[in-house]
Amino acid sequence: MTTPVDVASVIEKPIIEWNDFSGRVEAVESVEIRPRVTGTIDAVHFQEGQMVAKGAALFTIDPRPYQTALAKAQATRESAVARLSLARTELERASKLILVRAISQREHDQHVNEQLEAQAALAAAQADVQAAQLNLQYTTVIAPVAGRVSRAELTVGNLVGAGPTAPVLTRIVSVSPVYVNFELDEASFIRYARNGARGSTGVAELPVLMGLASEADYPYSGRIKSLDNQLDQHSGTLRVRAVFDNASGVLTPGMYARVRIGDGAPRAALLINDQAVGTDQARKYVFVVSADNRVEYREVQLGPVVDGWRVVRAGLANGERIVVQGLQKIHPNDRVDPHPVQASVAVQDPARPGRS
Repeated sequence: MTTPVDVASVIEKPIIEWNDFSGRVEAVESVEIRPRVTGTIDAVHFQEGQMVAKGAALFTIDPRPYQTALAKAQATRESAVARLSLARTELERASKLILVRAISQREHDQHVNEQLEAQAALAAAQADVQAAQLNLQYTTVIAPVAGRVSRAELTVGNLVGAGPTAPVLTRIVSVSPVYVNFELDEASFIRYARNGARGSTGVAELPVLMGLASEADYPYSGRIKSLDNQLDQHSGTLRVRAVFDNASGVLTPGMYARVRIGDGAPRAALLINDQAVGTDQARKYVFVVSADNRVEYREVQLGPVVDGWRVVRAGLANGERIVVQGLQKIHPNDRVDPHPVQASVAVQDPARPGRS
């Protein structure tokens, strides 16, 4: 007596295999704004959360002490200019007098030294003016990058200091593009590299898609920005950074990201109905129907699910018939009554992943 079962053929189709990873959105540029001079905050020039351009004024620190310091440095410079002019005049006079032996060599050397000292004093005064100008410039705290500004951590009237312990005034993060950082397992990295998916620049030429925690699909398309230069020996993973456009501003640093990476160019793969797969402890198997309608136990190595169909890496050949319904009713070498079922595989556009 034969057992009726549904069977379907193994199908070969060109596909891109997609693998899923977890990551986090990160700003390309993230800056903590700190004061570079000491003083009292006179004004805050932004609204919390607004977009600011590079070079936009964020805070004003009381400039009056630095204006005074600049004026003093400029006056000192003018005095140094006058002293240098006098020293040059005296040296010219001494150079004429020594020719007629009206002064000693010692006096002439003294005038030479006085001119050198005056030149050095002028250079120091000029440096003091430049330092004073910088300090005055630093009283206007500007945005070093374009992006979205955080809240003002300190407001008008607060005294701030400079140096390594200077307080954070606010933070700016760039908006578009954004990075998504994630960890790539060793086996996946080896497979991608063997498939020629690593370019001559050291950047993986792989399609990358991303979706947020609240999204079922992967609406964002990006590219690999960088791969770390070594695997972490403890976790066995490689740090990867992908870059995505964020013109809408929806992607915010810190968000959880679901990342999906494809193997690169489409390649031929064997596909079967996932219902045909049985589990025997840690092994996966299918029942193959022979030409004389007897079933054979066949261990298989499986890949991911693509468009609802399971990728088979090893154990089957294209066109072989396998049991898709009725596995529980049969045993190896049983004779069966096979009923073919439709097994059309409507693989989606290889550039976009199906649901796994």
